[in-house]
Amino acid sequence: MTTEELRKRILDLVGDFAAEEWLERPFVPGETPVPVSGRVFDGDDVTTLVDASLDFWLTAGRFASEFERALAKLLSLRACLLCNSGSSANLLALSSLTASELSDRRLRPGDEVITAAAGFPTTVNPIHQNGLVPVFVDIDLPTYDAPAARVAEAVGARTKAIFLAHTLGNPYDLDGVTAIAREKGLWLIEDNCDALGSLYRGRLTGTFGDFSTFSFYPAHHITMGEGGAVATDQPLLKKIAASFRDWGRDCWCDPGKADTCGKRFDWQLGELPAGYDHKYIYSHVGYNLKATDLQAAVGVAQLKKLPRFIAARRRNWTRLAEGLAPLSEHLILPAATPGSEPAWFGFPLTLQPQAPFSRREVVRHLESRRVATRQIFAGNILRQPAYQGLPHRVAGSLHNTDIVMERSFWIGVYPGITDRMIDYVVETLTDFVRDATSRPRAASRS
Repeated sequence: MTTEELRKRILDLVGDFAAEEWLERPFVPGETPVPVSGRVFDGDDVTTLVDASLDFWLTAGRFASEFERALAKLLSLRACLLCNSGSSANLLALSSLTASELSDRRLRPGDEVITAAAGFPTTVNPIHQNGLVPVFVDIDLPTYDAPAARVAEAVGARTKAIFLAHTLGNPYDLDGVTAIAREKGLWLIEDNCDALGSLYRGRLTGTFGDFSTFSFYPAHHITMGEGGAVATDQPLLKKIAASFRDWGRDCWCDPGKADTCGKRFDWQLGELPAGYDHKYIYSHVGYNLKATDLQAAVGVAQLKKLPRFIAARRRNWTRLAEGLAPLSEHLILPAATPGSEPAWFGFPLTLQPQAPFSRREVVRHLESRRVATRQIFAGNILRQPAYQGLPHRVAGSLHNTDIVMERSFWIGVYPGITDRMIDYVVETLTDFVRDATSRPRAASRS
């Protein structure tokens, strides 16, 4: 047999193996877990992964290039750069804005970046890691996003950028925030890690900012296991970000390639001797944040499933919203930002002030019934141990952020959750609230 015939035989067997190994199992209420998130895959994902492994090209290769092209096409943007995680994508995007090529607009130590106090740490961490100062703003309920008015009030003399996430897939007010960025000459980074497929006024999120970032961790809309991406429509930003991702080098050759520019030994940059090998010229203090072709191969297969994944998330969210509507006296239900159609990452809930139970009680009840829950990430990040004493500025009150810290949690809507699971979650929460409201209320609760 030829190698191509052998490859086909191997991949056919892998497909057969996947069909037998990962059979769908029946849902047993109270026994089968209802996760908040997880990987959803089939034989096509597994065979594509094995196909990549048979190349034994373990760094970025043909599948990485295919994925970058496909995601850029989906977003209708000029460039997408694959990297090893969504957290790295955030670091890559913000670090790129410190490049000298950006002249007066480059971010310098001490410059300010507006962000939300309620969110995931790796939206904030690159600000600190680049010697910049985060300016924290509050969020609104029940959207869980920072409103444009608070962003506008936070702009100061040293503010140079806005770096906000679409919380749990719910787009923030992109009309208002992009208008502020344009008017004030600020960079805008969209942390789109939880929002792949979300729409704002019919346009995909992740296409409004100077940079947008994505995560392909198993919890997210598609998975590579580990993986992320940075996207931009600006060629200069793409060039800078590629350098920061690839060790800070000036050369733009793909891995395993050389002399793409046609003058590999004809450069003279900095104080280097003329003719120094362009593959070893470094124009930025960068990182190695590349993904492997094995990860990219899974992403290529997963991206084809994105439309049905998004549809499933929306369907599950709607079913939960309808089922939990009778509990709105005690639970604040989430709402989409006006003009948006989220590809929801999760279903957030916040206890009403008069609720006769604590978050701890309802979360423990759900977890005891095998329904997984999560907090709204870091809550108020300024109250987290890692951020004590770090430079920052707070613009206005963080009242709603503290409410989220004390009274909010979220449950899953990802495509692996079935209608029967959703109905069980609604039943479990309904039973808890009924029992809690029928008992005498304690004088105080933790």
